[in-house]
Amino acid sequence: MKIKVKLFASLRERLGFTDQDVEVDEGHTVNDVWNTIAGYSGLPDNVMAAVNMDYVKPDTKVADGDEVAFFPPVTGG
Repeated sequence: MKIKVKLFASLRERLGFTDQDVEVDEGHTVNDVWNTIAGYSGLPDNVMAAVNMDYVKPDTKVADGDEVAFFPPVTGG
């Protein structure tokens, strides 16, 4: 199945893309998507994820056509 992955701020710089279509297997979770794009295991604790603009936990399953976005920690002042 195909999903769209979007990265923001430092994650975009670190992984080298803003958005791209990614093929994943049925039953994949947000954490599995992260492993696919980042090349290592486990979504970092300080990275937030959203599926179709709703914040989710790493064990949330994705479906064909979903948009999965990853956000780095945000600091403010």
